[in-house]
Amino acid sequence: MNKRLAAWTAAVFLVAAGAGTQAATATPPVTETEAYGVGPQPLGPLPAVVAPPANPQSQDKITLGKMLYFDPRLSKDGTVSCATCHDPAHGWSDAGPTSKGINGQLGGRRAPPVSNAAYNPLQFWDGRAPSLEAQAIGPIANPIEMGFTHDACVACLEGIPAYKETFRAVFGTSPITIDQVGMAIAAYERTVVTTDSPFDRYARGDLAALTPLERQGLEIFNGKGHCSACHWGPNFSDGRFHDLGIVQSGPLAADAGRYDVTKNPKDKGAFKTPTIRDAGRRAPYLHTGGEKTLEDVVRLYNAGGGNNDAHLDPLVVPLGLSKKEIQALAAFMDRGMTSLNAEVADEKGIPADQLPR
Repeated sequence: MNKRLAAWTAAVFLVAAGAGTQAATATPPVTETEAYGVGPQPLGPLPAVVAPPANPQSQDKITLGKMLYFDPRLSKDGTVSCATCHDPAHGWSDAGPTSKGINGQLGGRRAPPVSNAAYNPLQFWDGRAPSLEAQAIGPIANPIEMGFTHDACVACLEGIPAYKETFRAVFGTSPITIDQVGMAIAAYERTVVTTDSPFDRYARGDLAALTPLERQGLEIFNGKGHCSACHWGPNFSDGRFHDLGIVQSGPLAADAGRYDVTKNPKDKGAFKTPTIRDAGRRAPYLHTGGEKTLEDVVRLYNAGGGNNDAHLDPLVVPLGLSKKEIQALAAFMDRGMTSLNAEVADEKGIPADQLPR
């Protein structure tokens, strides 16, 4: 191990050593305002997820949220559930390149992963939702995604006796509200956390958890590859928005990303930094689904981003990586960052005959 990697490993171990204390003290989530004031944080194991005071976790609420997450009856035609586009088998995203809603309609963006979404200051690629609760109910009323109205969705759930009883037991009130639907789904999503990967094991002291090639990739990630300029902290994401210079065409050509939310010209073409965790299970990549493999993504960054440089983020610069360095970096992001904890890696859906009736 060279001196540079040894020093970095020591830094990771310091983060890992503090992880237990960090989890025990339940570090509050970063808010939108704080996200832009916080500087780069060391890579390391994730802290505990903290639920908002208005929506405390309970096992019954999580169980209800899981049922709702896998229930296609939350869509107008009963064919699309949250899990349709955020499938555990596809790294909590889908097969892409962009997602498909009711009546076979294609969305304009790739489905971002639900895994570790609890750590995002803002939700969706453009950050338009301020919480998981708000995100969870957005697709229900989107005409391209689930195609319902919130009122119609609630009426459907009210017509299912077992759901009506369960909501009353969990929330202590009736009738069901759309806010309760969002709270239950968000409670379940806060359990989808990649707490165990080869990287996490390595950071905790198991030096054999990463292969030599993956260790080289980690060094590149945190150094020459310039990846940790945006993919920093335990979730490997700064929670901010960046323009990679991607040339968009067809229906995506008019997609201005974060700008459509803020109307700030500096945000044109900017999209949220995705987590690297479980990246190997989420091909294809970027908000367009336009890069087929992790090596393709690295080559894009290696070239200094795409050709549309009108609003290119200054953090996106040519890297000068060799072919072998590209392979090493992709290897680390692939197997090295793939979750091994069963509740994320092996989560199974709920069969239709086991959903509330």
